[in-house]
Amino acid sequence: MTVTALVSGGKDSVYAAYLSDTQGWPVDELVTLRPDDPESMLFHVPNLDLVALQAEAWGRRHRSVAVRGRGEAAELDALERALAGVRGPVVAGAIASSYQWARLVRIADRLGRRVYAPLWRKDPARVVREEIAAGLDIRLVHLAADPLPAEWVGSRLDTDRLAELERRADSGRRMNVAGEGGEYETLVVDAPFFSQRIEIDASATIVTGSTARLDISSAHLKRKKIPGSGRPLG
Repeated sequence: MTVTALVSGGKDSVYAAYLSDTQGWPVDELVTLRPDDPESMLFHVPNLDLVALQAEAWGRRHRSVAVRGRGEAAELDALERALAGVRGPVVAGAIASSYQWARLVRIADRLGRRVYAPLWRKDPARVVREEIAAGLDIRLVHLAADPLPAEWVGSRLDTDRLAELERRADSGRRMNVAGEGGEYETLVVDAPFFSQRIEIDASATIVTGSTARLDISSAHLKRKKIPGSGRPLG
């Protein structure tokens, strides 16, 4: 049996994989879908190359599957290719997107694989709070300029930033504090279960129309030190 976690590098997919690990379904592999379409409705797009570094830091296998062409049919074909050939649960970080959920479940059912989505239908603010409390170092890498300011790109999603997101949502702005409505996308650069953290060497902030994104062109893994010892982990 193989436990496959669909991981984009963002907070929800990484956290869901971690929960699977701690709840009796140890993850064997991280699988990333690489869409051609920057406006993909099904898959996360920013900085997908860094999932390989996350997998190495976590000691997991990693597979990257290209989406051949654009549009829903091409994306569903890539997802089915990514999940075919092995048996076992598929872990996903879906919270509220019925569009993504319905398509993933349909393909998994056809392949005889169970979908495990530990964040599904949880309160969005609660999910983000749990991710922060679990020690994930989460960076904002893609923003809708309205309602979120472009200067937040690259900053850490911590409890203060979450409180600001909640204030904006409470002010009547139409937004999901977990980013499920496309308000933002993230990258996890460190976690307690990583033996190394991702260090960003070179990046650029690109503002285009109503969006802002952090394009990371170079990054590496840096070993973490054992607290109080000065010695590296691993």
